[in-house]
Amino acid sequence: MSFTQTEISSVRYRGDHLLILDQQQLPEHTVYLNVTKIEHVWDAISKLNVRGAPAIGIAAAFGLVIWTKQYKGEDLPAFLAALQKQHDYLATSRPTAVNLFWAIRRITEAAAKAESVAQAVSLIELEALLIQKEDEETCRKIGEHALSLLKNGDALMTICNAGGIATARYGTALAPFYIAKEKGWNLSVYANETRPVLQGSRLTAWELQANGIDVTLITDNMAAHTLKTKNIAAVIVGCDRVAANGDTANKIGTFGLALQAKALGIPFYVASPLSTVDLETKSGDDIPIEERPAKEVTHLAGKRIAPEGIKVFNPAFDVTPAQYISAIVTEKGIVTGDYKNKLPKLFQEDQSS
Repeated sequence: MSFTQTEISSVRYRGDHLLILDQQQLPEHTVYLNVTKIEHVWDAISKLNVRGAPAIGIAAAFGLVIWTKQYKGEDLPAFLAALQKQHDYLATSRPTAVNLFWAIRRITEAAAKAESVAQAVSLIELEALLIQKEDEETCRKIGEHALSLLKNGDALMTICNAGGIATARYGTALAPFYIAKEKGWNLSVYANETRPVLQGSRLTAWELQANGIDVTLITDNMAAHTLKTKNIAAVIVGCDRVAANGDTANKIGTFGLALQAKALGIPFYVASPLSTVDLETKSGDDIPIEERPAKEVTHLAGKRIAPEGIKVFNPAFDVTPAQYISAIVTEKGIVTGDYKNKLPKLFQEDQSS
C-alpha cells in the first residue's frame, strides 16, 4: 500500500529566515511565522508556537544560524564569545526539553572547529541542517522498532503530541502509526485531549486525522475507563527528557496514564531519540519541571472558566518513574528494565557505528 505522510513540517529553513508552524493556531488555521531574528525564535519556543522536544532543538539550532548570518565582524574569538552568549540566551527559553540544550551545544561545538568567522558560519549552517536530517531518520527508525512491539489491528493510547509536527517528520510516539500505514496495517489510537493546552485534541487528533489514521479523541479523565473497556494493547508516549535511571519527563498527565496502565496490566512504552536521553541527569528528581502561566488553566479559547484571583498550580510536565515504563524505544533499539546500565550502552554503540 502506498502512503505519503502529509507534508506539514514544524520548521522550514530558508537561508535568511525561518518558517515556523504556529502550533498555537492549529487546528483552525495553518499559519507559518516568518522568523528573522533570534529573539523571535526564543519567543516561538517560549510561547509554544513551536513545541515538541526535537522540533524545539531544530528551531533553536536554526535560530543560531539566523543570528550568524546577521553577525558583523571578522575576529573569530569575539564571534565565538558572542555565539556563546546567544547559546545561553536560547537556553533560557524552556527548561525541561533536553533536546534544546543538546542542539545548541552541537552548534557551538561545530563553530569551535573553525579557523575563521566565515568558516564558522558555514559549519554552523551545515550542523543545523544535519540535526534536522538526522531527526527525520531517527524518527523513522523509532517507528520501525516500536512497530515490532505491536501487531496489525492493535488499538493504542497516547497523550500530548509526539508526531510529525513535534519533530522533523514522523514523530516519536506517532511514528509507528505512519510506518504501519505504509505497511498496510490498521492501527487505531485513542488520543487524550491533554489539558490545559489541548495538544492532544488540537494537534494529535488533527495530525492523525489529516493522514488517514484511525483516531478517537477522549478527555483526559476518560483514560482509565477507555483503557479498561476498549481492549487497548499498549500506551505509547513521547518524552522531553529521559534521566539516566530511565525516569521520564513528559507532558503533564503522563504519570497518571502510566499508573493506570500498570494497574490494568497494559504495556507502557516511551518513544525517545537518544538526543532526549540525558545521562547527566541521574533521576527524575533532578529534572527541572517548567511551570507555565496561570491563564492556561483559568482560560479556555480566550474565555475565563475559573474565578478571578484563584490560585493556580500549572506544571507543564510530570515524571514517570522507570518502574512503570515497559520499554524505551530509541533509534538504536528497544531497552527494557535496568535502564541505568542499558541506556549508556546505546551511546557506546552510537559512537562506535
